Amino acid sequence: MLNDSTAYFSINHAFDVYLQAWDSGQPLPSVEQLSFMLPPSLQLISDIKVLESDCLLQLRHLDDDAKTVVEFLKLQSRKIDMVLQHVIGKEEYEGDYYTGSHFGGSSIRLTTNEAITVGSQFKVSLNIKEELVALICFATVQSCSLITNEAEEAPQAFSIELAFCVIQDADVEQLVKASLSLQQKQLKLRKIAL
Repeated sequence: MLNDSTAYFSINHAFDVYLQAWDSGQPLPSVEQLSFMLPPSLQLISDIKVLESDCLLQLRHLDDDAKTVVEFLKLQSRKIDMVLQHVIGKEEYEGDYYTGSHFGGSSIRLTTNEAITVGSQFKVSLNIKEELVALICFATVQSCSLITNEAEEAPQAFSIELAFCVIQDADVEQLVKASLSLQQKQLKLRKIAL
């Protein structure tokens, strides 16, 4: 369970998100119960990311003589990532599809054509293809604001912020790492553009 003291940096980046309304009469699942809700493909991706993260920590302690091994392992990791991206692309998600605009370790933001009631709870399936992040969590709508558009003919749109209320620690870590990685890539692109 996250609270205001665990707010994380959020990055502007498009991603896929599926929202499935959660019955307010039902209690939210625990983090342990959430792990049993993952489809096998997402569980596989989660397990591989944890193993990869542990391995990378160990590789940092190797000396310069091991650079060739490290580069080979990075290549192997990239090949596995490509296969997993294909798996993610084939996964069928429950709920209504939206395009997210911002994400971080504590919340996401997306745009909708209809308002969503603040306090509503959703089962969230999140997919950030570029960073190979695919997870399921639960979130509560924190805000719903009308996006002002200067074009008179533009359709009405709302910015919805959802704060995570049930999410695995490993998934928070994945989101934080993905946001930092994407920020680094965005900064490099800006530097090149200058």
